Amino acid sequence: MHFIPQELDNYVVKHTEDEPKLLKQLTRETYQKILQPRMLSGHYQGRILSMISKLIQPKIILEIGTYTGYSALCLAEGLHQNGQLHTIDVNEELYDFQRKYFDASEFGTQIKQHLGSAIDVIPELEGGFDLVFIDADKENYPNYFNLIIDKLNPGGVILSDNVLWSGKVIEPLNPKDVSTKAVLEYNTLLKEDDRIETVLLSVRDGLTISRKR
Repeated sequence: MHFIPQELDNYVVKHTEDEPKLLKQLTRETYQKILQPRMLSGHYQGRILSMISKLIQPKIILEIGTYTGYSALCLAEGLHQNGQLHTIDVNEELYDFQRKYFDASEFGTQIKQHLGSAIDVIPELEGGFDLVFIDADKENYPNYFNLIIDKLNPGGVILSDNVLWSGKVIEPLNPKDVSTKAVLEYNTLLKEDDRIETVLLSVRDGLTISRKR
C-alpha cells in the first residue's frame, strides 16, 4: 500500500540500504511459487524491521505470522549473538520453504519455527521477549496483544503491521467487515493501554511501534 506518489516512493527506496542477496532470491521464488506474494514485507519495510532490530539487539524475538520467512530473516539481523527468534504460522505447506531460506542464512540455528495457531502456541512459550512482530490474521490482533503483553520484557517493543488496513480505518465501517473492525479496536487498544507507549508510522500499510513501559 502506497500513500505517497510512486516517484517519491521510488526515491525513498533508492536511498535506503540495499536488499540482501538472499532476500532478493526469497522474493523472486515467493512470486514464482506462492499465493498472495504481496504479503511479503519487501525491501523497504524489511530494511526498517532490520534497523529496528539492530537498534534493540534483542535476545528473544517473537514473530506472529511467518509467511515465507522474509520478515523473520530481517528481524534476525539484529539478534543478540546468542539470541533466538520464534516464528509462528498456521500454513504447514510453507514450512519447508521457510526452513530452506532460514538454513541458507547465518541465522538458521537461531530461528525456531512453530506450526499452528498462535493463540495456542504463545501460551506454551516461556516469554521474556524483547521484540515482537505481529503480521497475521487481523481478527486476532487484540488477542495476540493480550497474550504477549505479560511475556514482553520492560522496554520491549511490539511492531504491528497493516494497522492502516489499505486506508479502511478512516472509511465508514461495514458491519460485516470483521477485519477492519478488529484493526480499529486494536489501534485504540494500543493508544489507550497505559502499559505501553505507541507511535503509528505511515510506512507502507501502516506500522505501529509500541514500547512497554
